[in-house]
Amino acid sequence: MRRTLLAVALAAAVAAPAVGYAKTLRWASQGDILTLDPHAQNEGLTIAASSYVYEPLVQYDKDFKIVPALAVSWEQPEPTVWRFKLREGVKFHDGAPFNADDVVFSVKRAMAPTSHFKAYVNGIADVRKVDDNTVEIITQGPNPVLLRQLTNVFIMDEEWGKANNATAPQDFAKNEETFSARNTNGTGPYKLGAREVDVKTTFVENPAWWGKANKPGNVTEIVYTPIKQNATRTAALLSGEIDFILDPPAQDLARIKQQAKVVEGNEYRTIYLGLDQRSPELKYSNVKGKNPFADVRVREALYRAIDVDAIKKVVMRGSSSPTGTMIAPQVNGWTEALSKRVPYDPEKSKQLLKEAGYGNGFDITLDCPNNRYINDEAICQAIAAMWAKVGVKTSLNAMPRATYFPKVQSLDTSAYLFGWGVPTFDALYTLQSLIRSKGQGADGSFNYGGYSNAEVDKLVDQIKTETDNDKRNAAIHKVLEIHAAEFGHIPLHDQVIPWAMRKNVNVVHRADNRLTAEWVVID
Repeated sequence: MRRTLLAVALAAAVAAPAVGYAKTLRWASQGDILTLDPHAQNEGLTIAASSYVYEPLVQYDKDFKIVPALAVSWEQPEPTVWRFKLREGVKFHDGAPFNADDVVFSVKRAMAPTSHFKAYVNGIADVRKVDDNTVEIITQGPNPVLLRQLTNVFIMDEEWGKANNATAPQDFAKNEETFSARNTNGTGPYKLGAREVDVKTTFVENPAWWGKANKPGNVTEIVYTPIKQNATRTAALLSGEIDFILDPPAQDLARIKQQAKVVEGNEYRTIYLGLDQRSPELKYSNVKGKNPFADVRVREALYRAIDVDAIKKVVMRGSSSPTGTMIAPQVNGWTEALSKRVPYDPEKSKQLLKEAGYGNGFDITLDCPNNRYINDEAICQAIAAMWAKVGVKTSLNAMPRATYFPKVQSLDTSAYLFGWGVPTFDALYTLQSLIRSKGQGADGSFNYGGYSNAEVDKLVDQIKTETDNDKRNAAIHKVLEIHAAEFGHIPLHDQVIPWAMRKNVNVVHRADNRLTAEWVVID
């Protein structure tokens, strides 16, 4: 039976453009945009920057419902075939027309070996042009979350990519320099103005944007400035030097609320620790000839040694939600039972270490970013001290995100802190990328610790194509239960994200922690 999912055109009720244009939005967070290549780094701030310039086929509205973007409608003539009707008359920033060739090129580019967006093209077998304004995506099996995956598959101009030797994504992990890493050509609401790495990046309004007539905000220029120091970011906001902070320091929130404005909400991002369970011997430990993290007792000991409530109170100043699972409450598959943590118990940790043959402890290095997640380095400092109390002497190796991500992605780590958001709002995105064994495409693409379980792999592969919601959710729950029992990773907390801004700045707070500039109104 033919199944059709025709998209509803954007309603006329979309807010009219705000009065008073030519507004500059000056905003900051602690780290810089990693790259301008839209398929090179699956990282929140970098994706936000890409979204100013590039657009997907479909996107989220303010309530995270799927709405048209470069595709105006779609249908599913067969369980494994999705047909998209493309928006006509759209131009890239250099004036080139947008068509089906660009979609085929971009989806295949996101599937390339150097792409870090494989989770968004998971399950796609092929993409083909029907005519200039129609494309079909063929999936390996029924895919219940394909549309949500496509919200982050940005479309590039095929001819521009070929002309500038940018047909494949930048290999960020190998520090590759490419034209697409510093230059852009999208269809989005803003064009790249100037890029000074670690200094400032500007975007200017695209006067030919197809959505300009219904743009709800009044920002015509964006100036993004990375400001590493917490006190400096806060001072810049309160002095009026900048208009918005994505990551205000927890310790400054009370003062900011008195002098400016704070909007808060839960993020769908879980902060966790990964441990190298794959290597015969850890790279950064004094234990030689074996790997202590391969022993589930050691992993459990490190988990029980962490007092997440103390981290919430002292480090996060209340802005975190401790969890025992790898997905946040907004994500399909989450349950309260799964989120319950194994109790903090340092004495039990010592006992487990002794049983595993490490009664005298051992040394380890914990890698950590110092400008990516809220209070990331401080979290790692607290964990290092907690692990030391049970006999695991921990050296903290904190570094900027531009250095940190390539290090971890090249598996040059023994223990690391990471954060994982779920833009599809479905657990498969986490299960396939973080928990499934390393395989093709998105399988295990961010499973840097090498956790592996054959039953888990079989269940994840079932979840990919299961269309019965009850069976699918039962399989999701089983995967998370097995992973938790084996302490495959150490979940810490779900981020609670405050945004800080001047009183005349009005934003739409998003659970994906993405500042959507075209929605911002500056009075």
